[in-house]
Amino acid sequence: MLYDRWRQIAQANHAEMALRETAGGRSWTFAQLADAAESICLPPGPFIFPQGISADFILTVLAGWREGRVVCPLDAGQEPLAAFSPPSGCSHLKMTSASNGFARPVAFTAGQLAADPANIVASMGLRPDWPNLGVISLAHSYGFSNLVLPLLLHGIPLVLVMSHLPEALRAAAEGLPAVTLAAVPVLWRVWDEADAIPGSVRLAISAGAPLPLPLELQIYERCGLKVHNFYGASECGGIAYDRTTVPRTDASCVGQAIDNVQLSIGAGGCLVVGGGAVGQAYVPDEDAVLRDRCFRTTDLVEIRDGIVHLRGRVGDLINIAGRKLPPETVERALLTHPDVGECLVFGAPSNDSTRNDVGVAIIVPRRAIDGEALRQHLSHALPAWQIPREWRFVKSLPTNARGKLSRAEWRQRFCAGDA
Repeated sequence: MLYDRWRQIAQANHAEMALRETAGGRSWTFAQLADAAESICLPPGPFIFPQGISADFILTVLAGWREGRVVCPLDAGQEPLAAFSPPSGCSHLKMTSASNGFARPVAFTAGQLAADPANIVASMGLRPDWPNLGVISLAHSYGFSNLVLPLLLHGIPLVLVMSHLPEALRAAAEGLPAVTLAAVPVLWRVWDEADAIPGSVRLAISAGAPLPLPLELQIYERCGLKVHNFYGASECGGIAYDRTTVPRTDASCVGQAIDNVQLSIGAGGCLVVGGGAVGQAYVPDEDAVLRDRCFRTTDLVEIRDGIVHLRGRVGDLINIAGRKLPPETVERALLTHPDVGECLVFGAPSNDSTRNDVGVAIIVPRRAIDGEALRQHLSHALPAWQIPREWRFVKSLPTNARGKLSRAEWRQRFCAGDA
């Protein structure tokens, strides 16, 4: 199914530019990419593991489709999975982001895999005359569905930038009158501070982590560019998208449901996602949270007038003397302080048994500031029990290749005395 669809796309757009690598300057028309994919020889086995940000990644995917292999994209350096038998009908495996501490493979049929980019293209308005600039990981669900699959299944050209540096982004967009740029918040911040966002960006998308409101507003005021917040999960692809044309005023807002995606609120106030893009199951060990075309998330949400508002994640809730606090509540308040560049809040075991957890705030300051000044700032926005007791100031909050910050990892570092 997938390879047949690709051959139709390649034939219909045969002379058009399909793929370009900025490093080295290699480029392929759709016809040339189709010919190159036919000549790829794969090692034996049921799985194929494309890696990196290069044309080789795209060609490996096409060769895997051609031979009916199960394609499992991996980040550079990520170890292939141990051998197991894929479920019947499985054509693709996605690795979850490990934001909860560990990654899990999710199985997809060809139809489920193809449904996600179809929903994304329709909801976001991706266009063949606005090539995608590929800066994010192609292995992550976000990059695969927003960059790789729109190229192969919808004929939307892809320019692989292969570097996050501002000068590389500028060079990649040079000569292109209109482009689409999908990235993560940390990259949007770097490019904005370097005044490197190309003027040819017609569609700007941010996913992988919450997009801070001050950053969204600053880019809009500086460039006249609306960065659209996008919310999804490896298990089901795109979930919600902010389709408005002006900056949001509520940081918890992630937009309305992606086309052809059904949203509801399940047990405990958690979001339930249904639709044709929801995966088959976790593998090799199944889990009831992903079954029967429904993904039961651990994200606490509120849906008002069709707009989804994130209220935290069950596993991240801080338990302070029996009262549950979403760390995002504190983070949003902290980011309103002009001297706070980035922050991460989580709960750690308290020495006071009556409190259960103690709130911890990791701060990347723009200028010198201390915990007492931030406590005073928060006292005007939050009740006293929600204000963190522990403060740590760092130069940066490193993310993984997918732009994710792991609260679980930072909690472990704090408890071990490394943060």
